[in-house]
Parts: sequence; structure tokens; C-alpha cells
Amino acid sequence: MQTILITGASGLVGRELTRSLSAAGYRILALHRNSQTVPFWDFKRKLIELGEYQKIDAVINLAGENIAAGRWTSARKKRIRQSRVEGTCLLAEFFAAAKYKPKVLISASAVGFYGDREEEELTEASPVGTGFLANVAQEWEAATQPATAAGIRVIHLRFGMILSSKGGALAKMLLPFTMGLGGSIGCGKQWMSWISLHELPNIISHILQHEDLHGPINTVSPSPVRNSEFTQTLAAVLHRPALLPVPRFLLKILFGEMASELLFASTKVKPLRLLESGYIFQEAELKTALCHLLHKHC
Repeated sequence: MQTILITGASGLVGRELTRSLSAAGYRILALHRNSQTVPFWDFKRKLIELGEYQKIDAVINLAGENIAAGRWTSARKKRIRQSRVEGTCLLAEFFAAAKYKPKVLISASAVGFYGDREEEELTEASPVGTGFLANVAQEWEAATQPATAAGIRVIHLRFGMILSSKGGALAKMLLPFTMGLGGSIGCGKQWMSWISLHELPNIISHILQHEDLHGPINTVSPSPVRNSEFTQTLAAVLHRPALLPVPRFLLKILFGEMASELLFASTKVKPLRLLESGYIFQEAELKTALCHLLHKHC
């Protein structure tokens, strides 16, 4: 039985991975922030305590402040960066120096790495973009360097928008769309790269089994869609109209910089390295994924 240590295990992705990987036979340990529960970690004290759990086969790092929880003030941007970069650095340095090193460190990142790229098709070989999220993602990935230098296989999961009815962007869309009040964001031409929550445990298992994989992995469906197509497909699955586009200027007023980087940015990302390694997507098309996630017969 392989032992996997997960940070951010109580989050949307962490809960799904814990459930699915446990069912698949892996031993899952959550790295807590409560020092009364071992294993735990403490950012401020730069401390990780594993107790009796010294032999870890894989580490999955999902910890990070929610980037969509509110308007990006200077303080919030600082927390977004610190929660990702400093936490990842602490993990990488700890396991680089550990007597028993994990075989692999799988660390979250995001397609925000590429910034707003309009119509450009993006692969793992594409250069970093510009903007706050691109800068954070670049630092986030660079923070794993001590682990790489120590010979640990490192993966950067560049997540697209994670679709789930239990949380995240899709869950927030369900009420207005169910009421027939949904619509595209602005002109709706921007590309959206997405992944079903159901797909993630399969991708993680694939990465664990394919030891030749390392570095960035675009964790997205092979079928990106424009925002207008996304909204029309969601409305169709819910059997509702989608006639009310949200004005761009209103979102800029409400969300400021966050609107530009999260809502208006266009990222047409392809999961080239997963496809080349033989991974077969179970929910590759948006309609199929939405029907499964929302328990609809389509």
C-alpha cells in the first residue's frame, strides 16, 4: 500500500482525491494545520511534523487561498501568493532534507500561468504570460526547486476551471442559470479551459503510475470552449434559456483586477503531455461532463 500525504485535503479537490484514492487502495494522510493532530505543518514556524508517518511515497500539494473569494485587495493578493509559494517552498525544503524522500511531489498550479493569450493554442511548452496570476503561478512552480534538486520527481498540475456541483465556479452558476438568468460574460469570445472534478483522481493515478512524467502537466480537458459555448451548453443541460449576458463594465466595477484575470482572460489550453503519455479522458466533452456532474439524462 502506497502512502500519500495531501495538503489542502479539506478542499474541493482534496476531498475528492481522498475519497477516490482511498477507495483505490492508497493510504491517505492529511497534513493538518492544527498542531494537535499529527501530521501537521505550521507556515509561520516553518515546521512540518510527521510523527510516526515518516515513510511517504507521494505528496500532493493543494493548499492555497481561494483566488475567487473576494475582490483582490493588496492584502488578499499577498495572502494568495504566500499561501502558495511559501507553503510549497516549506514542503520542498522539508522533503529534500528528509531521510525518507517521497518518490514524487505533485504540486498544484494553474493555467493562469499563461495569462490572457486570446486565440493562441497553449501547451506545456508555451512561455509564461503576464499579470498577477501568471507571476504567482511561476513563483509557485519555482518553489519546488529544492525537491527537484534532491532527486524527487516533481509534477506541476496546471489546473483549468474545475467543474463540480459541490463548489467552485460551476456551483455558483447553478442558481442563476436554473432561474433562467444565466448568460455569457461580456462578448463571450474568451476561451475557457476546464476539467471535471471526476477526472482528477484518474489523472493523479495515471501520473503516479507513469514515472517518466515530470514538470508541468496541463490538467484540462482536450476540448476547451468559448465562454458563450460554455453558457449555452450549461443552459441546455439545465433546460433553461441563457439570454442575459453580463456586461463587462459591471464586472469590472464589482471585481476590479480579478475580473480581468479570471473572467475575461482567454486561455485555450491543451493537455498535450497527458495525451502523449496515453491518458484517456473519461469526460472529454463539456456536455458529457455537465450531464454527469449535474446528474442529468442528456
